[in-house]
Amino acid sequence: MASEKLTWSTVQNNDRIALQLAGELSRDTLLPLWKEWKGKQRFAVLTASQIANQQVIWDLSQLTRMDSAGFALFSELLHDMQEIAASQIIEHAPDELQTLAELFNLDSWLDSFIKP
Repeated sequence: MASEKLTWSTVQNNDRIALQLAGELSRDTLLPLWKEWKGKQRFAVLTASQIANQQVIWDLSQLTRMDSAGFALFSELLHDMQEIAASQIIEHAPDELQTLAELFNLDSWLDSFIKP
C-alpha cells in the first residue's frame, strides 16, 4: 500500500498561527517536513520573530495516519516551538498521537497541549 502524501500549511491571524498537517505523518512521508523544519524555515513562511509571542494552533484534523517516526517528528516540532511560541494547542488530535504518547510515557507532557 502506497503512503499518502504529507502536506502542511499555515494561516496567520493577528496573535494566532494555525499550522495544519494533512495526509500521513509516517517514516515514508516525513523527510520533506523534517528538512524544512530543521533548515529553520519553519514551514517556509514563518520565522522565529513571527512566532514569538504568538499562540500556535496545530490542526491535525486532516491527518490520516501517524506512526512512531511521525510521532517522534511531531514531538520534536512541539518541543522546538515551545521555546519561542507564547502557547500551543493541538486541535483534533488523532488516536494514534495519544496512544504513542502513552507508549513513550509522554502522555502527561502531550496532554498539556491538547484542547479539551
